[in-house]
Amino acid sequence: MKKIKLKIEGMHCASCASNIERSLKKISGVKEANVSLMTKKGIVEAEENISDEELKKAVSRTGYKLLSIERE
Repeated sequence: MKKIKLKIEGMHCASCASNIERSLKKISGVKEANVSLMTKKGIVEAEENISDEELKKAVSRTGYKLLSIERE
């Protein structure tokens, strides 16, 4: 499992963050997703084969913009 840090733009409330979490968790191979409204960041625990494009689609599907992806 890899930890992936996401920087997300456009969130306004806790509901925004939970919508993004739900969308990220729908990706096959994602074990856990936590999104923070306060820091405007998300942490995803996922398998190695998750592509940046899949993450971008999951965030944009909910109406927000993924600014950056940092893999550890």
